[in-house]
Amino acid sequence: MENNLHMILKLAILLSLILTLAAGDETLGFVYNGFQSANLTVDGIAEFTSNGLLRLTNDTKQQSGHAFYPNPITFKQSSTNAAAFSFSTAFVFGIISGEYPTLNGHGIAFVIAPTRGLPGARPSQYLGLFNETNTGNASNHVFAVELDTIQSSEFFDINDNHVGIDINGLMSANSSAAGYYEDRSGQFKNLTLISGQPMQVWVEYNGDQKQIDVTLAPFNSGKPSTPLLSLSYDLSPILNNAMYVGFSSSTGSVLTNHYILGWSFKMNGQAEALALSQLPKLPRIGPKRRSKFLTIGLPVILSSLIVAAVSGIVYVIRRKRKFAEVLEEWELEYGPQRFKYRDLYIATKGFKDKELLGSGGFGRVYRGVLRSSKLEIAVKRISHESRQGMKEFIAEIISIGRLRHRNLVQLLGYCRRKGELLLVYDYMPNGSLDKYLYDQPAVTLNWRQRFRVIKGVALGLFYLHEEWEQVVIHRDVKASNVLLDGELNGRLGDFGLARLYDHGTDPRTTRVVGTLGYLAPEHTRTGKATKSTDVFSFGAFLLEVACGRRPIEPRAESEDDEILVDWVFGFWCKGEILEARDPSLGSDYVEDEVEMVLKLGLLCSHSEPTSRPSMRQVVQYLEKDAPLPELSSLGISASGLTFTYCEGFDDFAMSYPSSMGLTGSSSVAASLLSGGR
Repeated sequence: MENNLHMILKLAILLSLILTLAAGDETLGFVYNGFQSANLTVDGIAEFTSNGLLRLTNDTKQQSGHAFYPNPITFKQSSTNAAAFSFSTAFVFGIISGEYPTLNGHGIAFVIAPTRGLPGARPSQYLGLFNETNTGNASNHVFAVELDTIQSSEFFDINDNHVGIDINGLMSANSSAAGYYEDRSGQFKNLTLISGQPMQVWVEYNGDQKQIDVTLAPFNSGKPSTPLLSLSYDLSPILNNAMYVGFSSSTGSVLTNHYILGWSFKMNGQAEALALSQLPKLPRIGPKRRSKFLTIGLPVILSSLIVAAVSGIVYVIRRKRKFAEVLEEWELEYGPQRFKYRDLYIATKGFKDKELLGSGGFGRVYRGVLRSSKLEIAVKRISHESRQGMKEFIAEIISIGRLRHRNLVQLLGYCRRKGELLLVYDYMPNGSLDKYLYDQPAVTLNWRQRFRVIKGVALGLFYLHEEWEQVVIHRDVKASNVLLDGELNGRLGDFGLARLYDHGTDPRTTRVVGTLGYLAPEHTRTGKATKSTDVFSFGAFLLEVACGRRPIEPRAESEDDEILVDWVFGFWCKGEILEARDPSLGSDYVEDEVEMVLKLGLLCSHSEPTSRPSMRQVVQYLEKDAPLPELSSLGISASGLTFTYCEGFDDFAMSYPSSMGLTGSSSVAASLLSGGR
């Protein structure tokens, strides 16, 4: 009897212990004031430093690191429709660039995931969380808060210094520029994530109200009462019964160190406050300051102060004159789009030659970084000695600045100073497309990359022609005006600039604006630009991307220049159009896509504007939503190297310099470009 009672007592104690452990998991909490001997699981390049920091990434490019609490945590009951429990976490982080003080990549994310280590995740813009195939999948069951220092256009990031709430993917459900709301004034204060200074983060989820709050603050300030981000969202379908909590971080092409100094977590309660005074210190940025002793006497100090005061006054006067701008009353309404010359001067380091990106017919273009927002920009300087039409010109610049499309270079605003106008654009890190096509480039683009650029430019031009509130005629579509962003997406630049720059000239004068080799025949006769003349330029662009050749190639002095459309047409006549492709593509290309692009280039180069497709049709052909019509059905004959309608070409040829070699109606290019019936 006693043995039975003893056994029953043991079972009761064991059952009580099991129930206690199960209940305890629902109120689990932990705090790490530093990570000396921390019980965390790390992978990738994540490690613990000797002074107790959790370093997620080190000075290594294109790598990622993870750190997770080792045991799964219960986030809801095991029933099918159970609601997710409330949770709260607080941590302190710091980001230090290993190369450049103003550049970084890519960021840190607090993450709740079904597994530790996130297998298959990629570095760079994927933050070590997802990859190109699974981001956005509902099956991921991942909740994350990203502290992102790179603007990835494919995920529609708002800037390169933001905080975002991510559900199953990197296209944030809600995001904001990094900063906090000051309690006393209620004003928003910016914070720079890559400043090298520690910052605090709080992430809280209220399971009853289905509310997510994210708060950011400087290191030594308390938690602001107003969150940076608030999102009404039920995490119950996202979170499994048991999940892992931790951090993920990744680097890109810039060496970066991502650190966690301390971490606190609590289920169904408020996370314990971190002991900030006990946290380890971030590594020092730059050399250690050395103290200097006073080595000069009081008379010398006083003399220096007087000289400095006088020099300061002179400097202020000169500086004020140096940065003087033109500002008229009508420009006050354009305040948000007007940049201060001083800010652009500092951003470009005084428009130094080492910041020069290129120069052309409209002026010189410089790279810059705005000091306040760390935003990379391109600044184009244009001379504007005449004030005639300037008000209308600026109004049209502001209007075009409202264009929003992923395949257009964003015009951010302008500045006027003395005899010049400065236009400010988004900076495209990979430069213009033409440098990847001509003159034996060090880096070439494969066919998949070229076809993506072609489709992107087509979508951008279609937006300008048909999708915006007004029709915008580009007038200068060519490879040198197509810029590549960080992911090698094509973006059409300088849209509208040629047309806009005509303001201030004699309105009775009609000028042909554009680039030789891309000009439609009717444009050269009348000077009138239309959507159809843009399509003609796009046709020349298609051929130069597919063939890796300029529209007009100069040859020996005794020979006429070679015309690309003539050259491609010759291959089509022989039934060998694929032989016109760029030989640098090798064998790595899709035959039907290359053939379609070459034929579409010929079709867009048709001499009759009405026979050219619209950009809507071009997009349908490229997306394979509609079959490309046969060229022979459009009056283009393959029976020989001439068209049946060459009449009138001589008139058109006269508009070109004789050095271009466009003479003689037997040329196929003459037939394509002539405009004869």
